[in-house]
Amino acid sequence: MKVDILLGLQWGDEGKGKVVDVLTPRYDVVARFQGGPNAGHTLEFEGQKYVLRSIPSGIFQGDKVNIIGNGVVLDPALFKAEAEALEASGHNLKERLHISKKAHLILPTHRILDAAYEAAKGDAKVGTTGKGIGPTYTDKISRNGVRVGDILHDFDKKYAAAKARHEQILKSLNYEYDLTELEKAWFEGIEYLKQFRFVDSEHEINGLLSEGKSVLCEGAQGTMLDIDFGSYPFVTSSNTVCAGACTGLGIAPNKIGEVYGIFKAYCTRVGAGPFPTELFDKTGDQICTLGHEFGSVTGRKRRCGWIDLVALKYAIMVDGVTKLIMMKSDVLDSFETIKACVAYKVNGEEIDYFPFDIEGVEPVYVELPGWQTDMTKMQSEDEFPEEFNAYLSFLEEQLGVPVKIVSVGPDREQTIERYTEE
Repeated sequence: MKVDILLGLQWGDEGKGKVVDVLTPRYDVVARFQGGPNAGHTLEFEGQKYVLRSIPSGIFQGDKVNIIGNGVVLDPALFKAEAEALEASGHNLKERLHISKKAHLILPTHRILDAAYEAAKGDAKVGTTGKGIGPTYTDKISRNGVRVGDILHDFDKKYAAAKARHEQILKSLNYEYDLTELEKAWFEGIEYLKQFRFVDSEHEINGLLSEGKSVLCEGAQGTMLDIDFGSYPFVTSSNTVCAGACTGLGIAPNKIGEVYGIFKAYCTRVGAGPFPTELFDKTGDQICTLGHEFGSVTGRKRRCGWIDLVALKYAIMVDGVTKLIMMKSDVLDSFETIKACVAYKVNGEEIDYFPFDIEGVEPVYVELPGWQTDMTKMQSEDEFPEEFNAYLSFLEEQLGVPVKIVSVGPDREQTIERYTEE
């Protein structure tokens, strides 16, 4: 049995949570393989809206196993708040959610360090969410991390050592802070975590595969935020690409089947960093308003622009995408024309590949007719207007991968599969 992977192809916020929820009925297991509570996945169905930060988006399907993998970093306090809110809405998490012993814990001092490092950078700040993600991954790589499994063995000693090390760093930065409330909530989260099943997730997932179970791996953020292949240094601290599922869950490369790549019909980005197709005019504001482009975790306004096919082709290449999923097509319903970036101009030269540095590149656009139809009312591919079909055909020709699923609205039901391949 193969493992299918679903990940974002842009700068995050592509709508991965909704698609995982839609695809989950086809799988026995849903697993998160990287990231932390800095990335929120928003789902809407049956008149309710849910924002998931660390918990896999398959949690709403009652008979599925959901796994938080070793590549994830977990904040016990934020996890507790998220899980209790879901349980209050009638979802029994403790029976269906398993947590890898090898997942690293975000400590209260990691969050303080995150703020201190950003403050020290001044105008060069990366624009982190302040959730302690970067410092936690830093400790992981430097072999100083505290893991979920440590809760079961000499935990107080390991926590105290990590805290002392962090406080020395904060002292050297002359950063003032108060840990009291953060630490209180954190230890309450640790006690809550103990109610869940801690697993060796690499053994569990491979065991389930050997039993013929189907697994869907869920990524966070987006490919262009990958620590290696994204727009460094304005990136996240983990591997958001397809290969991250191998290291973040303990899955061999030959176990990978379909790779679903999700993108919006336009582009957004949160925080600092280069964004070639960003719009600074009323069109950008209009996309932001129509798309409700505000962070599900931070509430920050997202920067908006036209779709970038140069970056998208790059993401498809490094991820090995086999099927594309286009989200938020309805946001562009009212536009008379729509632009798509097909190349960059760098020092007067036109290139069609993603370069080492995209700071200051100039997008080269083609203009396409808009569909000017209310896509939220569409119930099947047969109802798509001619201009919308032309846009999809243009994308498939440019990207070389079929657009398998199209989202025409925020609700679970507003998801249309275009065709079935043999």
